[in-house]
This record gives sequence, structure tokens and C-alpha cells, in this order.
Amino acid sequence: MNDSNRTSYFFTGIGGIGMSALAQMLAADGNAVIGSDREESPVTRMLEEKGIRVLIGQKAENLPEALDLLVYSDAVPEDNPERAAAATRGIPQLSYFQMLGRVSAGKKTVAIAGTHGKTTTTGMLAKILKDAGADASAIIGSIVQDFGSNYLPGSSDVFVVEACEYRDHLLELSPQILVVTNLEWDHTDYFPTLAALQKTFRTAMERVPKNGAIITDPSNQNIQPLLKGLAAQVIDYTQEPAYELRLPGGFNKANARAAAAAARLLVPDIPEHVIAEALAGFHGTWRRFQYKGKVGGADVYDDYAHHPTAISETLRALRKKNEKEGRGGRIIAAFHPHLYSRTRDLLDSFARAFSDADEVVIAPIYGAREEDDGSVSSELLAERIRAEGVSARAADSLEDVEHFLRGIAKDGDTIITMGAGDIYKVADALVGEGA
Repeated sequence: MNDSNRTSYFFTGIGGIGMSALAQMLAADGNAVIGSDREESPVTRMLEEKGIRVLIGQKAENLPEALDLLVYSDAVPEDNPERAAAATRGIPQLSYFQMLGRVSAGKKTVAIAGTHGKTTTTGMLAKILKDAGADASAIIGSIVQDFGSNYLPGSSDVFVVEACEYRDHLLELSPQILVVTNLEWDHTDYFPTLAALQKTFRTAMERVPKNGAIITDPSNQNIQPLLKGLAAQVIDYTQEPAYELRLPGGFNKANARAAAAAARLLVPDIPEHVIAEALAGFHGTWRRFQYKGKVGGADVYDDYAHHPTAISETLRALRKKNEKEGRGGRIIAAFHPHLYSRTRDLLDSFARAFSDADEVVIAPIYGAREEDDGSVSSELLAERIRAEGVSARAADSLEDVEHFLRGIAKDGDTIITMGAGDIYKVADALVGEGA
């Protein structure tokens, strides 16, 4: 983006995965970009390594004298000291998704949406395009191991971006190509019903122009009703071949098919071997079935799964992987529930999601933007999991989770930390990282 009127940016909450990628994109375009976050993280360290200054702690005096625009994470409230200072000084402010909409305007935007698989599909597509020499830029919802960043720079007008449906953020974008991986009820604090969520996706589909395309699975029962009477063509990604992958699980095979279908639209003459080799070589992203190391002879993995279906599919893939490799040890899952509303509204599904685990430990619920109303707890979830026949206990803290895992880990076991909160820190601590 080259906007002479917007050359100096301050990012409040720059450590957020989308925020950090957008910051890199603006910096790559020659703009002055700095930001702040509440604490240091792997993402803030990555930004510093790339030459983007990150201030730890958020205060009014962090804002530079010369500042054209403040970009804020949706997790940052209006009374944040940096946002309040910007308001006092008359400095314009845009949310991450508003800024993303502005950046994507005029580009050939490919938005990757859906309940599950957005990050992996976006990463896969970015790698295919990179290997094909398409020179696309991409913003991915995690750090892609293949290029060590959540941002892929490119000079063409093709812009691949992961798009979240929460609070209708998806509707800030105007994609030429919309990929919808799958669709299930989620973000229950904003979408009271599946129908409300479907309405947002239908609106997004209607905005895709006639010369654009919607890539999805038309047989998905939650997607099928949304596809009638659309202007854009609908492409069935399930017709793509099954590619060989490093990553386990049927869900990743579906992600690969969606990425391949999008790549064919963007690069019509792309050789089949380029797609196949790019996908076979894709190493995955941070916190998606990521192998961390060992503790007490047990292998340790970490995964972002925070919806019942994602948990179930990930544990099933891990079980199959262990069986294929002849590992007879236990699967021990440590789960960090994300949001009281999601845990409460999907409680029955969460209880059934751990059937492929032998032991489960539940961390205290990560409330994020929500207050505890007493309607749900990690103890209640553990109780419901036990009722499904799986051994489960609730922990008092992440430190308690770590202590429990260290105490039971044995040679041949597999430990997997799961969730959208800070549970990855437990995995790091177990294998001696992040100290």
C-alpha cells in the first residue's frame, strides 16, 4: 500500500497474529511502523528480528510525535491509554479488519474463511503460489514454518488473506475469490444460532462478483443452502486429488484440496507437479499439530484446536499416526478452554470430543473478552468428559497442568496441549523452551 497521507503507523496490540502480519506488510511497502503489546511473545520477537520496533507495555507516551494512523486489535478497548491518547490528539484510528479492508481494496483478494482449517489452507496456498513464482502477498493466521513468518511479501496484485467471521469481520473484505473450508456454529457470543452465522457467510458469498469464484464443499449440509442463486461460480474443492502430505489427518487433506483449487484459479497453467510438491513439502504452521520435543520419554505436541470438531479430528489423527508408527503409549490431552460462552454453549460437544484421548487435564477457562458468570467451569467440563468414559481432571492453573503432565509422562506416551489461549506455554516449559 502506497498512501502518502498515511506513512506513519502505530499498532496497538501488534503481537496479535493478524496485526503483526499487517504491520510487516505496511513496513515492506516503505511505511514507518512501530507498535506495542502487553507482553513479549514469539511473535513480538519475530517482529523485532524483522526490524519493526515493539514496545512492551501500553501507555500514552508510546505514541510518536509524527503519527498518521493508529491501528488497533479488536481485543483493545477504547479506553486503552494509547487509543485514548490518539483520540485526544485527533489521530485517526482503524481496527485491524478495517485496515485490512483498506489494504485489500484494489487488489485481487483471495479470502480464506470457514470454521476450521483457515490458517493451514492459507499457508498451503501461499506456499503453492510462492513455489509457482506467482509473487503473491499473503497474511496467514500463524507463523508458517516454511518461510518463518505469518506474512509472505509479493509485488503482484494477488493478495491471499485469512478471513475471520467473528463480528462480521469477513464482510470488511471484497474478495475476488472466497474459499469457505467448512461451516459449524462457533463464536457463540456473537452468533446466537447457526442460522445467524450462515447469514454472514451468505452475505460474503453474495459480494463475490460474477467474474469471481467461491471455492467450497457443496455437500456440506451447513453450506449447501447458502449456494443457491449466487452470481459467482461455485467450485467444489473435493474434486481435487488427494495429495501426499507431511501433516496427518483427513482435515488437512481437505485443506490441501481447497488450496489446490484456489491455486488453479490464480495460476491457470500451473503444473500439477508444482502443486503436489509444494503440498508434500509443506511443514505446517506454529501451533498446528506442532511437534515440540520430549519430556519423560513422552513426545509433546501443541495445537490451536479450540472447537470440539477440531479437537476430535486432531486427536483422531494423532491416534492414527501413533498406531501407524506402532506407538502403544497413552495420548494425554491438556486443554485450555477458550471463552465461557463457547465452553457453555458447546459443552456437550466438548465432552464427546476427547474420545481418542486416554487422559485429559482441563486448564481454567481462558475468558479473554468475557467475564465469568458462573454458568460453566473447567471442573464441569472435566466431569462431563468423565461421564463419556474418559479419565479427566480439572487443574487450578497452567502451572498445575505442567506439574501434572510432568508427573505422569512415560516413555511411549504422547502429550498434546490444545487451545487458543496460553496453553502453548506449557508445551514450551515441558520441553525446555521459552525460558
